[in-house]
Amino acid sequence: MGNFGEDLRKERLTRGVALEDISAVTKISQRHLIALEQERFRLLPGGILSKGIVRGYAGALGLDPQDWTQRFLQACDASGQLSGDQRGWTTFASNVGKARILHREAVEVRLRWFGAILLLLAVAAGGFLAVRYYGLREGWWSTLLPMREISAVFDGVWNWTALHFERSLAWLRH
Repeated sequence: MGNFGEDLRKERLTRGVALEDISAVTKISQRHLIALEQERFRLLPGGILSKGIVRGYAGALGLDPQDWTQRFLQACDASGQLSGDQRGWTTFASNVGKARILHREAVEVRLRWFGAILLLLAVAAGGFLAVRYYGLREGWWSTLLPMREISAVFDGVWNWTALHFERSLAWLRH
């Protein structure tokens, strides 16, 4: 294999495709296409965008974009022309993927804990109702549900809600 830019240029010329045609199809600036062929990687926008330019160029010529992107990365590393800032884009892109995976895993862990807590509450409620039912059958529990206590709680909640609703309506009117 020769150098990356020269091989890319030869492939383009072999197929008889002009840079203007590639630029028109891919919407990639001709100066970026020329920079690729001349291996002047510092003139490229960097990281993900540079890889996208290589993929677009290779795709427009009917070449394997994956293979040419790999060759591009090897040529960039060999030339040492990429600045630390451009390498940061590649690192950034890989970190975005890792962050998405970590976020998905964190959501799954939360859902598992939520399910476990719901299951625990269901078991506790079932146990409570079973004890109450058993107590009711044996006679040491007077009713299955304490209606007086429940109605007192609901009355208190209803009165509190109605009072605050009336106050907020009065405040909105003024």
